Amino acid sequence: GDIVLLAKPVTLTEGDRVTLTTDVPVATDGTSKPEKLLYAVSLPPVHGQIEHINYPGMPISSYSQLDVVAQKVSNVHDNSHGATKE
Repeated sequence: GDIVLLAKPVTLTEGDRVTLTTDVPVATDGTSKPEKLLYAVSLPPVHGQIEHINYPGMPISSYSQLDVVAQKVSNVHDNSHGATKE
C-alpha cells in the first residue's frame, strides 16, 4: 500500500537532545499495523546522530515505530562549536 510520512522540523542547539515521539515523525502504510513500520536513517544529522536511548553515544541506522512510541529514539547534537543549530 501507500506509505505516508508526516514529519515536523526539530531545531537542536549545541549539546541538545530531542526524543522522537509519535508527533515527529508519524507514519502509516495503510495496513493497519503501524507497529510493524521500520525507519531507515538514510541521511544522518550533520552535527549529531540518531541514538537509541538504551545505547547512548552509539549512532543507529534504523528503528521501529514501536521504538518511537516507547520514546526510545533521540536525535542528539554533537556539541560542534561551529554549528549552533541543526
